[in-house]
Amino acid sequence: MLNKSFEKAKEQSKLLENDLYKNPHKYRVLTGDRPTGNLHLGHYFGSIINRLKLQSLGIETYILIADYQVLTDRNVFNEISKFTYELTLDYLACGLDPENYKTHIFPHSHIPELNQLTIPFLTLVSSSELNKNPTVKEEITASGLSNINAGMYIYPVHQAADILFCKSNVVPVGKDQLPHIELTRKIAKRFNTKFNKNIFTEPVALFTDTPTILGLDGIQKMSKSRNNSIMIKSTADETIKLIKSAKTDSSRYISYDPQNRPEVSNLLKLASLCSDICPKDIADKIGDQGSGKLKELTAEAINTYFEPIRKKRIKLEKNKDYVRDILLKGISKARETAIETLSEVTEAMNMKI
Repeated sequence: MLNKSFEKAKEQSKLLENDLYKNPHKYRVLTGDRPTGNLHLGHYFGSIINRLKLQSLGIETYILIADYQVLTDRNVFNEISKFTYELTLDYLACGLDPENYKTHIFPHSHIPELNQLTIPFLTLVSSSELNKNPTVKEEITASGLSNINAGMYIYPVHQAADILFCKSNVVPVGKDQLPHIELTRKIAKRFNTKFNKNIFTEPVALFTDTPTILGLDGIQKMSKSRNNSIMIKSTADETIKLIKSAKTDSSRYISYDPQNRPEVSNLLKLASLCSDICPKDIADKIGDQGSGKLKELTAEAINTYFEPIRKKRIKLEKNKDYVRDILLKGISKARETAIETLSEVTEAMNMKI
């Protein structure tokens, strides 16, 4: 069933992508991350680059820091504020630019009107729909928690409020997040039908040709929780050390073969992304010089690519007031938008006083 939905969503995404370039003024994007640590190279090549493209088109983009969501399956709440700041530093260093583009960065815990939308939205979904959500099931399993709190079950509805509060019609996602978008579309449609008002647009998932970056173990996706990552903020020396620890195989001859040589191919892919040289050409250049040469070239490519980003980040670290001001402005804009939407919703539900 998911494959059928995915194929349909892919078709919609292709049509959307073509129109984004022609009519950027028609669209509003909602995207974001959970503040559980710093961004790594997988985040950068998987999502940040695409956000920068959307920003350059002049598309209004709401970048939501999902701090409430951390409470559903983590015990790192004592560091949420710290990681919100760190995440914002990463965003700004990478080039997301609220000052010169229609980009708004904010934590959703500071937008009470957004969170208030979750209550009426909960009445539009059944408990069985929440129980059957495959992404929720996977995250419950991954969390390893013996007692699952209710927040884990209802967070897809809260996520729908995240998307719909700003009337976003574009949500960049991966295949695993598609069930959340489908639920959001249902909630938008059901609200409009139930209250006979055309308030919400059904958002479309935007899939992009983003490479899957494996971690330094060469087996699983790069992830903060798996300790197999290179952070965007890592120093040049830290990057060299991490790449040296990356898993490869015993063959001295370097070749690009993702199917049979995933570890070696992953390093070639990283070097390629950072140098604009195709992985096969890098492999041919290394030849029989072995994994030591591969790691040397990969670390060099990463450090060269991220040097200006890292320098900018160090500069931003010295200006905490500026970073805080970016968040406060983002909160102000998001609240202004959420207040307007909540007012329409309240009126549609005949709850105005």
